[in-house]
This record gives sequence, structure tokens and C-alpha cells, in this order.
Amino acid sequence: MRRVLPFLTLALVFMTAPAWAQDTDRFDHQQHAKVFPSCTACHAGAVDATAPLLPSGLGCVNCHDGTIERRVDWTAPPADRTNLRFTHAEHRKDVVTKAGQDSTLNCSACHIPEGSTWMTVEPAVLPQCLTCHGIKAEHLAAPDTACATCHYSLAQATALTEADIKAFPTPPSHDAAGFMGPDGHGALAESGTGPSTYMVAPSCATCHAQNFCMTCHVNAPETPPIQALALDPRSLAIPVKLEEPATHQQDDFVLRHGKSARKSTTSCQTCHTQESCVACHVVPPKPVGTLYAGGPGRGEGAQVERSRPASHMADFSTIHAPVASNNPQLCEGCHARPQCLDCHRGTPDRTPQYHPQTFLERHPAAAYSRETNCSDCHNPGAFCQTCHVQSGLGSPGRFMQAGYHDVFPGFLLNHGQAARQSLESCTSCHVEKDCLTCHSALYGRGFSPHGPGFDGDQLRSKNPQMCTVCHGLGVPSTK
Repeated sequence: MRRVLPFLTLALVFMTAPAWAQDTDRFDHQQHAKVFPSCTACHAGAVDATAPLLPSGLGCVNCHDGTIERRVDWTAPPADRTNLRFTHAEHRKDVVTKAGQDSTLNCSACHIPEGSTWMTVEPAVLPQCLTCHGIKAEHLAAPDTACATCHYSLAQATALTEADIKAFPTPPSHDAAGFMGPDGHGALAESGTGPSTYMVAPSCATCHAQNFCMTCHVNAPETPPIQALALDPRSLAIPVKLEEPATHQQDDFVLRHGKSARKSTTSCQTCHTQESCVACHVVPPKPVGTLYAGGPGRGEGAQVERSRPASHMADFSTIHAPVASNNPQLCEGCHARPQCLDCHRGTPDRTPQYHPQTFLERHPAAAYSRETNCSDCHNPGAFCQTCHVQSGLGSPGRFMQAGYHDVFPGFLLNHGQAARQSLESCTSCHVEKDCLTCHSALYGRGFSPHGPGFDGDQLRSKNPQMCTVCHGLGVPSTK
């Protein structure tokens, strides 16, 4: 009786059909059923590895001599293009070794459908092969490790053409919901199951190569299952397209994707390079630095096209000021300060538009409180002084700083409080030596710059270099 051979498993994926099986004019086995009592009469290679599997056609003239039967012109087709490891000789050897000499497993077990008449030949009756090998599943749904037993990997199947590879059928698992998600094909590709552990699932290696995976995967060099695949440009014959996941199709995704990226960019690294982010982010935020830069060996990844947000209507440029003032961080996601200055910096042929019309009257308070950074647009040492002098607000002398200090003649007597509140505004015009004229303990007038409650010892313990500016090496103790 027929023995089940558990040591053999059949393949999960496509086996290219022989050329003669695809030819409508191939040899008609049924018509010759009464002529040939055995298969090996013509297919000697099935039992003898040194003999050809298909006949040459020279034996046909024994009958087709033009007298007994009409002459025919038949030649053996070219060698099969296949990714199958199977050979008749090895298979026969395994059958005899494992099943025993009494096994009835013969040609008809694989090539004639059960219940059919003699010589109803097919290239391979897959359901019978699967049953014989103990696989209770359809061909394309067979166990993952079965592929490596019966099929070469794509890179090893050098006889296959791109047309053959493109014709591979899609396994049912690939059409399942979520297959392209993080818990789908990636988890299936990580390893095989069974007695052996593979760096990449055999079912993946049978149809795919690195080139195919790199179509989508930016992180291919850092992904072990992808690196376990060989390089083979023929794998690109199977069409694949990087599509955005369902989460990216939500209306508010662009506005909230930054929050997710700040938590972790691990999932982003699969499809995005740094270049895909800077397409929108003129000033790249910190998470962009955790992504991989594009280059050889990486997929091109998602190609992001910068588009105008829905909030930026046709008249947005005339009403954007309140939005920019209330939430400048939102603007900084796409815009850099130089872009703002292209319009807002004053030029001889254009009236400045950055400040409101009445800003000149209140700009001293705005500068003092540092509402914005004036030096981003203006040179305090030139722009401010030039305007003040031309307006008659220049200082008449060293100690009468009326022009710059709120037109208060006695400002010098109370300037220490102003300096402690906003020293940055002082440095717009003054340098350290201006202060040391009066406040140095080594020369000058010896005025102390320290306010009430000053703890010199505490300050010296934190930053002694600051004390030496006025005191030199002789810093006194306040204890």
C-alpha cells in the first residue's frame, strides 16, 4: 500500500510549469495509452539520472513512418524553468529508503489524478502530493518550512525569468487584513517554525529578495530578516507599492503626527528617511535626527510633497499675524525665521510690515521687555543709534544718558535696577568696559554693583571667574 512520508514536505509557493505542459501541441498521452504500458519506456530519466527525462522523438518514426501512421515532427521541448529542488532520482531513492522496497508509490501517484484512467497525465497533481507528504492544506497555504524542503530560494533559482517570477500566484495570507501592518508580514518573516530556525522565513526567500523589500523598507540594513535575503533584481518583477497606512489617512494626522514622533520614531523608521521630513520641516525637529539618512542599500521610502494647509487660505498672508503671535511653535513646524524676514525686514523700497503702525511710539518698552528679539532684524549698534541720533535723542554726554533711557535725566542714578531686570537690553549698546569705568574695585570710582542681600561667597563658589573681572585676584570675603 502507499506509505505516507512524513520526512518530506511540499512547497508553499509556485512551481513553474514545464514548457511542454504549457504547449497546446504537447504529446497526447491518452491517445497512446495502449501503446506504452509503462512511463519509463519514454521517460528513462525518471529512473536513471544519466538519461534524459524526455524522449528525443527519434523513436516516433517506428510507428509514424508514413505507412503505419502518418509522419510527425516532434522534438523535445527545452529544459524546464523551475525553482523546484525535486529530481526523480532523489525522490525515488528517498521513497525506497524510507518506505521500503514494497512501496507502491510510482509515477501515477504524482502524475495521474486519483480515479482517472491510465495515461491521463498531468505535470503534477498537487493535492495528491500534499496528501502523500502529510500536509493537510492547500498548496499555497502549506506550512512555512515546507518551502525550503522542495524549493530553491529565488536567488538560487537562476533559470527563472522575470516573467516567470511575475506570474507567481499570491498566497491567501497576503490578502488577509493587516498583512502589511507591523504585526503582519514582518512578524511572519522573522523566522521559520519547526526543527530548524531560519533568519528569514523560507516562504519569503522562495519568492523575494532584498531588492523587493528595499522598495518600501528604509531600515532594510538594520532589519535582520531582510539582510538574510540575497540580492536579486529579478525580485522587482513582482509589483509592490508603498502605500500610506490607515492612520496616515485621517484628516488630522498631519497636525498630530509630531506628538507620536516625539514619543518614538521606531515605526517611522520603516518608511521615512530624514529627507522625507525636511520636505516640510525647514528647521528639522529633534525626532528627525533619529531617522536614517537616505543612501545606497536603503529604500527610497515615502516621498512627501509639501502642500498648503487647509488653514492657509488665499488671504492668509494678510491675517496670519494673530495666529503667528498666539502660537509661533505651530508656524516653526514648516517655517524658519529667515522666511519671515523676507517680507518683514524693511528695505528702502518697502515699508516694514512686521510691526504695527504705532509700534515706533512704544518700541522702547517692547525692546526693554524683550517681546521679540530685535537683533534678529536690526543691528543695535548701528540701526538703533543712527535713528536716535537723527531724531535728536542721542546722549549729550557720558553721564547724561537722556536720549536712550526714557528721556529721564537722572537715569544714571537708578540704572542698576534696570540692568538687573533686563541686562540684555543694556548689552545692545554697552560693553563690559563701560561698566568698569565706575564699578571696578581696582580702578575708577569704586561704585559697588551689588544690590541689597548680595551673597558674594555663594556666587564665588559657583563662578569665581566672574568676580575677577572687577576684583582681580583679590576677591574679598563677605563673611
